[in-house]
Amino acid sequence: MSQGQSDGKPRRFPLPLDKVASAPSARLKPAAASSREVLRPQAHLHQIEQERRRQSIPQGVGLDSMQIRLRMVERLRSDGITHPGVLEAFARTPRHLFVDTALVNQAYEDTSLPIGLGQTISKPSVVGTMLQLLCSRPGLTMPHVQPGRPLGLCLEVGTGCGYQAALLSLLARQVISIERLRDLHIKARGNLDQIRQHVPAWQDVRLVYGDGMVGHPPQAPYDTIIAAAGGAALPQAWLDQLAPGGRLIAPMEDERGQGQVLTVVDRLPDGSLQHTRAGAVLFVPLKSGIT
Repeated sequence: MSQGQSDGKPRRFPLPLDKVASAPSARLKPAAASSREVLRPQAHLHQIEQERRRQSIPQGVGLDSMQIRLRMVERLRSDGITHPGVLEAFARTPRHLFVDTALVNQAYEDTSLPIGLGQTISKPSVVGTMLQLLCSRPGLTMPHVQPGRPLGLCLEVGTGCGYQAALLSLLARQVISIERLRDLHIKARGNLDQIRQHVPAWQDVRLVYGDGMVGHPPQAPYDTIIAAAGGAALPQAWLDQLAPGGRLIAPMEDERGQGQVLTVVDRLPDGSLQHTRAGAVLFVPLKSGIT
């Protein structure tokens, strides 16, 4: 039926414009207008955005709970990590804050995870083994070692995402951490700033953007040195910057070409160096320069 036809029923649509426009008298009745609720979907969208931003720091499924960290600590204990200070550091440090959002559900598993630029955050069991070895160094009896801070002045080579630096800061008098990749250096700074927002009293870490193979001479000598990358030989700069009674731990390529081994170097009181091994490991290659 065309629009020009009529079936005797009142027209509902389309209506003439004079039927659609509000009468002038209607605009003079504010009380009636205010009685109708004004819908504001924008307010709900704003709340959704606020919630999304709040959850951008993964806190769901118990990741910010002490209980989930304690379960990781118990696994470390069963793997032979028994040093109380090391276990406490793992219990206090929220690893999920250092892991990319897409991998956050694996944050407390005993696995290494990618952090970008071909680098990884190491397995908790490997980090725990290295920290325990540092905490049992012979130089602990030296008078300048503070109780509860067995690592003394610590140099970390390879900051990565900053997780190991956060652990070290709970065991050392001061931590100097050096990273050759600028993007990771910036990422670690942001992660550690986030930690300090959660725990304002968290000990600061001095982050350095530079070539880790040359160490950091301005603060040397160091009571402890720990490296998160391995090469064919230990850089001489690291050995030169190791204090008497100090301990260095780093992965090195096995001379038989069978992967990497964890190498421990102690500087004895007479200045000589003592090398020992502590098992097979797998770390990213040690490289020089900055990028």
